[in-house]
This record gives sequence, structure tokens and C-alpha cells, in this order.
Amino acid sequence: MKAFTVLIVDDVPDNIDVLRRVLVPLDCKVSVAISAERALSILEQITPDLILLDVMMPGMSGFDLCSILRKDTRFSEIPIIFVTGRTDDISQGFAVGGNDYITKPINADEVIARVKHHQERYQLLLQLRSLNNELEDRVRQRTAELVSTNKLLREEINERRYMQDRLKYLAEHDFVSRTHNRKALERNIVEIISQPTENFKPAFYIAIDLARFRVVNESCGLIAGDELLSEAAEMISLVAGSNAFVARLSGDSFSVICPTDNIEHVSSIASQLHTEFAEFTFNWDDRHFDIGATLAVVKIDQSITSFDQVLMMADEVMYNAKRDGEQSVRYFSDLEEQASRQNTRQNWALRLIDALKYDHFRVYFQQICPLSGCVDGIHLEALIRLYDPDNDCLIFPDNFLFAAERYQLIADIDRWVIRKVCEFLSTHPRQQQRIKQVAINLSATTLRDPHLADYIQDSLEKYAVSPSKLCFEVTETEQIIHVNKTSSILEQIKQLGCSIAIDDFGSGYSSFSYLRDFPFDHIKI
Repeated sequence: MKAFTVLIVDDVPDNIDVLRRVLVPLDCKVSVAISAERALSILEQITPDLILLDVMMPGMSGFDLCSILRKDTRFSEIPIIFVTGRTDDISQGFAVGGNDYITKPINADEVIARVKHHQERYQLLLQLRSLNNELEDRVRQRTAELVSTNKLLREEINERRYMQDRLKYLAEHDFVSRTHNRKALERNIVEIISQPTENFKPAFYIAIDLARFRVVNESCGLIAGDELLSEAAEMISLVAGSNAFVARLSGDSFSVICPTDNIEHVSSIASQLHTEFAEFTFNWDDRHFDIGATLAVVKIDQSITSFDQVLMMADEVMYNAKRDGEQSVRYFSDLEEQASRQNTRQNWALRLIDALKYDHFRVYFQQICPLSGCVDGIHLEALIRLYDPDNDCLIFPDNFLFAAERYQLIADIDRWVIRKVCEFLSTHPRQQQRIKQVAINLSATTLRDPHLADYIQDSLEKYAVSPSKLCFEVTETEQIIHVNKTSSILEQIKQLGCSIAIDDFGSGYSSFSYLRDFPFDHIKI
């Protein structure tokens, strides 16, 4: 039998070495590529059984490589597992065709478990394809002897059906919790909202977030975290009943679809789940954890138009409950005013997603004029606007930043601005010579990103822009100044050769202490 082949794509040799060592017990053949471009070259010579793909790489990113491979029939079915240190990358990884993800820092048990899972799934797929080909050949060859070969063909057909069923199960189930996965959940909700109007049967969606999963994961390890998820899934399935559809959405988030219009029945299930988790103690070795959970209930009726809308509505309810510090059961309100506000937020979020996808944002530059009259070159500030193609107008950020922050799109928008400013400087060499510096605002969310400096460096190198041309502005707020690692991330940016400015200086109580603790070059009062 051909050895199971794994292609590791990562631009950091140390990461490759770690993954190589972890894969030793699986007795598989390992090939490596230090860039996405090199991976494409290698794939012209070999066809691996699985690809471990880093997200952040110079040049072509892991997402871009995955998109290319999914469009090539030779590689479209090869399992691709993203290796990332950012949870924000996970949903984008699935969107471009990734099958799974592994978080950094690398955990050997997690890597082995996920690789084994996809190894089994991919080998079943190959066996199924082989059986299909063999079966078709045999049917053609034995048409004249169907009577004598009927029994053998039945056995082969049964074997193929078993493998098809097994493959379908693996494709739609989460291997940790043994519940359905996000893909199956989306399919189920789409089926509900696609019912004809005259025969529409509403349902209820219950979102469940475990309260202390991260504590268990970080203090006891991933194996303990997986066991907690397994026990939680068993409890949810038992309470929800056989008619309910149970799925693990991601991380510590579960979902239940109740195919009923009876709000009393759904309320009973939600209340019982809340009580069960409130009384649930997870035991690991000699440690004990009181778990608890927050639940959000949303009705799936004919006003719902998409899977994302259901998730956004549940997320809004969950967000409000957690903001109030509650582990409770919350229901999405049907009050007209609140529904209007909710729809507005959701619509803005969807518009921002489209704007990022179709490049509907615009960057404008505002000149900064020194009062002294001394000019050492042109200083500019980058301002973002949203272009509305339907009405042919520009929308100011005051109208959409709240939604960008609420739905965690602000970091993607900040990255878009950084890239576009570098692209402008690169494509306008005469203006670049006259421009001393361009100021770019960074949000609090972006300043939590440990890969921010790497992204800035990649953009500068890609467009051949001097780091001294960029100045990054940070607003003096509690939200930013007290974010962990903010100082080290700003220091990394400064080491690239960029400048750092503090905006709205003097608005806080400890403004002068910030000048000592953070590497600011400029002050905006």
C-alpha cells in the first residue's frame, strides 16, 4: 500500500520541524514547501494525501493557495488543514475550501487526532472511488453472466453503500463531540428557510456557549477540553431529544434546532439545558470546574433569509447577555423597534462583508498642515469611505464603524486600509517622493493581533514602500491602552521603521504615564 503523504507548507523552518516530529508516529511520508509558490511547483510532481497549510506567508497567502487548489480538479478533494494562531482566520479558511484547522502553538495530540481523522476520510474517499470504478467495469464485463454473479455484485454494492454512508457521516459530523458540524447545521437551516410559503414549518434555533471551556483547555490541556466537549454534547443531545438537531458550531459553541412552533416546548428545553449546565461540574484528575452556559433562542420563520442571519441574531442576543455578565437564557425580541435596530446592524455587517469582498471601500487623503510653516514634505492622514454602488455615493465611517466593531470586521478593514495606502504609494512614485508620511488609524481590535507587524512588513515589502512613510495612530482610550501586549505590538511596528502617534492625547487620566510606557513619536492633542 502506498505510504500516506503529507505536504507541509510554511515559511518558518522551525514550524516545519515541529510538525515533522509530531507526524513521526503516523509513519507517513512528508514533503515540505517554504512558500505557496513552491508548493504549487511541488504539486506538479507529487499528489499528497493531505496538506498542512500555514495562513500568513510572504507573497501568496495560505488562503490564496487553497482557493487555487480547490479550482484544480487534480487537488480539489485533497484534505487541507490550516495551521494558524488567529481564531479570526478559521471562518475564512472554511470559506475558501479548508477542511479543518490546527491552532498555534502546535499541540501534538491535536495534530495527530485531526490528521488521523482526515486520513481516514480521504482514504475512504479513494477506496470508494476505486470501488465505483471496479464496480462499473465488472458490471460491463458481466452483463452476460448476471445470474451467476448477482450475489457477488450485491456484496460489492453493499460495501460501496457502507463506505458512502461512512464518508457522508465523516463529512457532516464533528469528530470531537460526535454531533453534527457547522456544514451540516448550515444545510439544515437552509432546508428550513427554503420551504415553500404555503407549507412553511417554523423552527427554533438555540445557541449554547459554554462558560469555562477555555479555562479547562488552558489549565488541563486539549485532551481535557475535548472530553468536556464530549460530555457537554451528550448532555445537550439527551435534553434536546431525538427530534432535535444538535451541532457543534465551533470552539465551545453548540447549536440545537427544534423543529416545532411551540415556544413553550422550546422554552422548557432551553431552561432545562441552562439548569443542567449550571449544576454541571467537570472533573479532570483532581481538579473540578463548574461550567455553566449562556443560551440564546431565535425563531426561524419566513422573515429569515440566510444561515448567516440566524447566526447574527443569536450572536446579538448572546452578546447582550454576556455584556450584562449573565449566564442565562435570552430570547430574540420581536419588538418592532429592537428588530429595526437589529436589522440595521445586520444589514451593515453584510454590506461591509460585501465591501471587503468586492473592494467597495475608498481611501481619501487629508493633508496635515504644520502651524509653524516649516515643511519637510507632505504629511497626510488616510480616511476611509464606503462606496454605495446602488446610489453612487460615499458613506462616512460614523455610519458603519459600530457594525464593523460589533461583528469583528474592523481588523479586516484596518488591513485593507494598510494595503491600499501601500499600493497607492507604490503606483504613484512621484507623489511618494513628495510625501513625507501617511497616518493610518488602528483600532483596539487590530492592536490585539499578534501578526499585525508581520502583515505591515509584508505589505511594505510587496509594494516596495519605505517603513518611514507610514505613521500608525492609536486613540487614547481605556480599551486600547489596557489591552494586553499592546506595548509589545507597537514596539514591533516601531522596529520596522514606522512611526507611532497617540490621538486624543489628554482625554484620559493617565496620559503622561502612557508617554513613558508606549513608544509614541507624535502626540495629537
